[in-house]
Amino acid sequence: MSDGAAAIEVEELVREFRKGPRAVDGIDLAVSPGEIYGFLGPNGAGKSTTVLMLTTLLPPTSGRARVGGFDIVRQGSQVRSTIGAALQEAALDPILTAREHLLLQATLQGIGKAERKVRANALLERVGLTEAADRRVGGYSGGMKRRLDLALALVHGPRILFLDEPTTGLDPQSRAALWEEVARLAHDEGMTVFLTTQYLEEADVLADRVGIIDHGKIVAEGTPAQLKAEIGSPSVEVSPVDGGADELLAELLAGFGTPTHNGRGSVTVPLPGGEAQLAEIVRALDQADLHVASLQLHQPSLDDVFLAKTGRKLEGTAAETADEQPAPGARGRGRRRGR
Repeated sequence: MSDGAAAIEVEELVREFRKGPRAVDGIDLAVSPGEIYGFLGPNGAGKSTTVLMLTTLLPPTSGRARVGGFDIVRQGSQVRSTIGAALQEAALDPILTAREHLLLQATLQGIGKAERKVRANALLERVGLTEAADRRVGGYSGGMKRRLDLALALVHGPRILFLDEPTTGLDPQSRAALWEEVARLAHDEGMTVFLTTQYLEEADVLADRVGIIDHGKIVAEGTPAQLKAEIGSPSVEVSPVDGGADELLAELLAGFGTPTHNGRGSVTVPLPGGEAQLAEIVRALDQADLHVASLQLHQPSLDDVFLAKTGRKLEGTAAETADEQPAPGARGRGRRRGR
């Protein structure tokens, strides 16, 4: 991959399954080296199908894509040697220990015997599994299995890492630990990370840029801050101590924007000038001798972005459809990293 070239380049990529709609419908995207790109969308939107194509596990119906500078159709082996992948389901042998998994993976990657042990020990320490390294994986928690899966994806030192919904089903502590490691890989080691997720907070915290996919099409793309800024300015919600003072409150707040009654006695007004207007509102309330029970600043969220772009909230989406699933056998092959 030459200097300045994108780590991942996608042009008009399409994947159409038999007797079904296009799971991926002509998407374009580019991911820079060292960037964490968050691919956000509900189940069935096309996230996993996109990853399966970019990791050479599913051929595209049409379009082009280059990963690490290599064509995903014509140069599959070079793509696989460049990438690591931790897909949705960890194909771990419950009888093997974590150390045995890593040594086996290193052997499959052609890494020398002495180096295998060094690398396995380093990766076990990195993902916090040193103490559990010689326990059978069948007794691991979900979080431990996901951390081992991440370590397996890193055995051969890939330049590009694909993570397909890596924190689904994890407890908050395990999720935070995985976030920390992913951020370190990108920001300290310069690894490119392509992260699919349906968690708004995950995309907001981790991603340098976000692409929102819905029904196989990318409907929005940009940094989290840019996407939220497109939706509008922050707003402030003010609740008066006197529940009957909402009309007076709305009249006062009308000097800052168009007020909205919330039905609970509180009034919300947008702040086109941003958070700096909060001080002006507080001064105006003091001058009017209007006592408030609470004053809350509301910033636009990625949930607001998703709602604006798709017409629905991300939470509560339907389960993944059959059209999103790969062909039989592809899921199992998805565990092979960089041959």
